[in-house]
Amino acid sequence: MSHNILMPRIMEVGGGSVTRLPEVLNALGIARPLLITDRMMIELGYVDRATDGLDAAGMSYGIFADTVPEPTERSILQGVDTVKAGTAAGQPFDGLIALGGGSPIDSAKAIGVLAHFGGEIRDYKFPNQAEKPGLPVVAIPTTAGTGSEATRFTIITDDTVDEKMLCVGLGFMPTAAIVDYELSLSVPPRVTADTGIDALTHAIEAYVSRKANPFSDQQALAAMRLIGPNLRTVYHKPDDRPAREAMMLGASLAGLAFSSASVALVHGMSRPIGAAFHVPHGMSNAMLLPAVTRFSADTARSRYATCARTIGVANQANSDAAAVRLLIGELSALNAELEVPTPSDYGVERARWQASLSTMAEQALASGSPGNNPREPNVDEIIALYEEVWASVS
Repeated sequence: MSHNILMPRIMEVGGGSVTRLPEVLNALGIARPLLITDRMMIELGYVDRATDGLDAAGMSYGIFADTVPEPTERSILQGVDTVKAGTAAGQPFDGLIALGGGSPIDSAKAIGVLAHFGGEIRDYKFPNQAEKPGLPVVAIPTTAGTGSEATRFTIITDDTVDEKMLCVGLGFMPTAAIVDYELSLSVPPRVTADTGIDALTHAIEAYVSRKANPFSDQQALAAMRLIGPNLRTVYHKPDDRPAREAMMLGASLAGLAFSSASVALVHGMSRPIGAAFHVPHGMSNAMLLPAVTRFSADTARSRYATCARTIGVANQANSDAAAVRLLIGELSALNAELEVPTPSDYGVERARWQASLSTMAEQALASGSPGNNPREPNVDEIIALYEEVWASVS
């Protein structure tokens, strides 16, 4: 059986690799990039770290710093307008640099496609595909979580109906990625936890996905080996450089894994929570991961058992059934130690949660991700899982 594998054309990996940005742009033939980021990246000095090299190289560039957390179609169109109206050295922009967490990178992917081809982002909502590349994107992540620098996906919210749309295709794969763990050293504990569990979820879901393949398996297992022993460390000791480096590499490998194998039920259920209640994506994944794993485990017991052994909470002496129990226990313990809130703790009102159950379940199924799950749920089972997540103890 053939499997379609997409990867960035260039990957620069390691501490200080952001200084290689001018060389990466030159290799891709990009002379006038637009840097897409957010205001926090400017305040933290990360934009200067990227543009210092561009200035030294004498490159012309522009900056669009108005991306938003959980990007919306409205915010994307502002970026598209900037690309179309703006110039560098009197000529149009010919490429994009995405600097930040998953939101600026997802934003840049969508901007690159819409600025080049036109249309609306809904035109690319799954199962539609962006089959051709738009403006080339150089992705520079500053969090160890989304893996967006290495995936063919972007998530954009239709703010007219509060729906998070999964958009897929070659057009959303960055042309290059610069994975510099030093950019993650100042990430606060809450973001570290949420993005780290997001990366762990990517690796687990890619490994148990019905679309798993030999390539994705190797990336997913490598990611779990890096993330499992280091997630707690970076939460409690944010300046631990070896742990940060392991997490950053693990997140990118997990991105490669799920770009090839797709995600599954956790992500399908997570996006509607984010759209309806503005819960950060990694946090909503964390809320769901123990319950969805418990729901799915008997259908792919050996795969989940391998996950448990790979992240280090079980060994070969444990039966598969015992390893799965240890995995579910570990996921719950991880949420407790990393202070992942329940929906109620986060401030979601019970009445609003109840009123949204059917819509969230329908949106989850429509995304296509639950169809990749080892145990494929129906609407009633998804609603029951949402109820279980609400009732879970902090």
